Amino acid sequence: MRVIFKAGLFVLLISPFCFSQEPVPILSARWKRATVRPAKPDVTPTGPVTPAGDNKYFQRKAREQRTDNPMDPTQESMEARSLKMDQAVKESRTPQPDNITGYTYTAEVRNETGATVNVIFWEYRFTETAHPENIVRRQFLCGVEIKNGEKKELNVFSTLGPSDVIGVDSLAKTTEKLFNEAVQVNRIELADGSIIQRDNWKFSDVKAGVQRLTSTPWGNEICRAL
Repeated sequence: MRVIFKAGLFVLLISPFCFSQEPVPILSARWKRATVRPAKPDVTPTGPVTPAGDNKYFQRKAREQRTDNPMDPTQESMEARSLKMDQAVKESRTPQPDNITGYTYTAEVRNETGATVNVIFWEYRFTETAHPENIVRRQFLCGVEIKNGEKKELNVFSTLGPSDVIGVDSLAKTTEKLFNEAVQVNRIELADGSIIQRDNWKFSDVKAGVQRLTSTPWGNEICRAL
């Protein structure tokens, strides 16, 4: 099914692709335990805005022309040393965040839609082998630009593992495979505004999660866990 948004309306069209053909096939997938170190808190020292020192324009240029690498006098001024000491003290008194233990999920995909892909919704599904009724879905949202024919590795970190509850008998089988795994793409948003989506997948089920993920600025990551 293909969906195009026009003037706030849904227009349902027959897509030339169906998911039996996998317009964005999964080439490989894996998951593993991982530990992430959060960024250190930003500590701003207090002190003079402009340290004293011989740092006028012509004097700076003269130092740059010298071959003996003279030190910038502002770096050795009393004000500059005071700033460094103040920052060191504040850093020592600032609580450092603990490392976060979780899981990384990775899927390599290839774009075969014939157009550029901008957004991908995909999931990692785990079925406990000893209790097939115990099924867990970890869903992810990725903002990417994948041109037609290109491959892309999607990586996402989550504190949620492959199962919420594992049966005692499964835990006892430590040398055996605990889960049957399946990875699939649920929804693709193309650069032209069109959407390809699985018939049995509903955006309304993840709408609240999408709003939560997009309410804060993204950093260097391309994917987030729903």
